[in-house]
Amino acid sequence: MGVLVGLLLGLGLFCVWWSAWAPSGRPRRTSARIARTQDLLVQAGAASVTPGALYGASAALAAVVLLMVLATTRSPAIGLCFAAIAAAAPSALVAARARKRRRSLREVWPEVVDHLASGVRAGLSLPEAVGQLGERGPVELREPFARFAADYRATGRFTESLDLLKARLADPVADRIIEALRLTREVGGSDLGRLLRTLSTFLREDARTRGELEARQSWTVSGARLAAAGPWVVLAFLATRPETARAYDSAAGVLVLAGGAACSVVAYRLMVKIGRLPEEGRVLR
Repeated sequence: MGVLVGLLLGLGLFCVWWSAWAPSGRPRRTSARIARTQDLLVQAGAASVTPGALYGASAALAAVVLLMVLATTRSPAIGLCFAAIAAAAPSALVAARARKRRRSLREVWPEVVDHLASGVRAGLSLPEAVGQLGERGPVELREPFARFAADYRATGRFTESLDLLKARLADPVADRIIEALRLTREVGGSDLGRLLRTLSTFLREDARTRGELEARQSWTVSGARLAAAGPWVVLAFLATRPETARAYDSAAGVLVLAGGAACSVVAYRLMVKIGRLPEEGRVLR
């Protein structure tokens, strides 16, 4: 009983001492890489997945592939190469889905701006015009705009609700629209309708131009991807022969694999740089 009383007394004194220290108040900083990964996950339609979960899935997949290749070929060098490829596969899949979803939403954003312009012209306030997109807007975007309406009804703070909407959308085009609405709300002005009509026209022209450029570049990008993946497919077939797998465990074989990996990485970076169109950057505050 005396020990229990002593523990409780010590715990109480510790709580009193701890409460005397003020919190630092420093916001938790998120690295740029984690922020980019979170944006990609949101753009890919997997907002519930955290960057840590994605990295964990990559590590688990790499470990599984490493064990499978080691069990098949008995070659640590080949196993490490394919494990590195497997580790990059989840991130590549998320990036591909994010690009596909951005491409599909590119045709929808002008319709969103048209809905906003119609609401403002009908006499709705700016928060009401944005909130009604949760019911009358494009189907793909109704859920985040409905949550914006719920946030605004709960807090009555337009700027904070826009920040939450921007985080949920994580789209460069959405950033443009949201910042235009924020500027109009803070500065004021009677030209909001003209601004929205101009923005809608610009987004349609931009979507048409990007579609034409992507169609022209598709053959180049597809060929570069095939050229980068081809040697590793050949290696996978060669590794099924024990004598070939043992050859890659030598010093010369490791150098060949390292050189091939370096060439593949450089080719992939060049492919991404060539195939990437000028994209609007995220507007951060």
